[in-house]
Amino acid sequence: MVKLVSTKTHAVLDYVSVAALATLPRALGWSPPVTNLLTGAAASTLVYSLLTRYELGAVKLLPMPAHLALDAASGAMLASAPLALTNERKAVVGALIGIGLFEIAAALSTATEPGAPAAV
Repeated sequence: MVKLVSTKTHAVLDYVSVAALATLPRALGWSPPVTNLLTGAAASTLVYSLLTRYELGAVKLLPMPAHLALDAASGAMLASAPLALTNERKAVVGALIGIGLFEIAAALSTATEPGAPAAV
């Protein structure tokens, strides 16, 4: 099955996401629990991205399907986080759900082999 996103594009998205997850809650003054959650998500994404066998991986140990499974799990965690963070503002809840759904969508639409063509 041809996917919409190449592994190289996904790698760029990973590193941009790390910066966004680390910066967003601080820039917008979100609560410490949300800031800690997103900082942890950023740190874990950075580690497994550096370990992934794709164009921008540094160590290339983790197969791409495993990376995408971690992305999907991270997305599910972020999208469901408002169930535990019941006192957050609606905008924060919406952002967490949106970020989580974006991660799931990226995982489902990315090729599993580096160099595989993306659908046009």
